[in-house]
Amino acid sequence: IDQSPRLDMSIQKNISSLAQNIPSKVHLIAVSKTKPIAMLQEAYEAGHRAFGENKVQEMVSKWEYLPKDIQWHFIGHLQKNKVKYMAAFVSLIHGVDSLSTLREIEKQAKKHQRVISCLLQAKISEEATKFGLPMIEIQKILFSEELKKMEHVKIVGLMGMASFTDDTEQVAKEFRSLKDFFNQTDLAVLSMGMSGDYHIAIQEGATMIRLGSSIFGARN
Repeated sequence: IDQSPRLDMSIQKNISSLAQNIPSKVHLIAVSKTKPIAMLQEAYEAGHRAFGENKVQEMVSKWEYLPKDIQWHFIGHLQKNKVKYMAAFVSLIHGVDSLSTLREIEKQAKKHQRVISCLLQAKISEEATKFGLPMIEIQKILFSEELKKMEHVKIVGLMGMASFTDDTEQVAKEFRSLKDFFNQTDLAVLSMGMSGDYHIAIQEGATMIRLGSSIFGARN
C-alpha cells in the first residue's frame, strides 16, 4: 500500500465542513478506497473513525497498519470466498445481496465468536451494472426462518445506489422508493448517497452516507 505523504489537500478542513453541514443523525463513512494510508491517517487525526473500502485485501492491509479503533465498512460487491479475510474485524458489510452470502458471513463470524452487522442492498437504479435485490426478495430474507436462526449475523439496515445521472428528480425518486420500503421495517440504518448525490439522499431520509471525493479529493 502506498504510504507516501500527500501533497497540499486539506482533508481535515473537508471533514470539519461536512460535520457542520450534515445533520448529526447522519453517519458519515469516509470512502478511502485506493487512497494511501497517509490520507487515512490525516482523516483519523481530524477525528474521523469510519472508513469504507471496496476491496477486501486493501482493507485488510490498511487495518493491519492503522489504529484499531477504526470502524471498517466493506462497501464493495462481496465475493463469498473473501469474507474470511475480514471476519475478525469488519464493522459493517454494506451491499449483501444474497442469502448464500449471509450464510458465509454467519459461518466466518462464528469462527471469531462475533456478530457481524450487515446491510441488504436494494436495487433501486435502472442501471444494469448496479447490484442489489428487488424489494420483494429483501422482504423474503428478512422474514426467513433461516435468518432467524443465524446467531452471528445481524441485519441492521438497507443500502441503495441511485442511477448515475444529472436528473435529480430521478435520483430523488429512487432514494424515496427505498425510504418508503425502509419505513415498513424495524431496521435502523439506511445507507444511501455518495459525493455526487448525498444532499438528495439526506433530504430523502438517509441515515448513513458514503463520501470519497468530498473528503479526499478526486480519485485518480
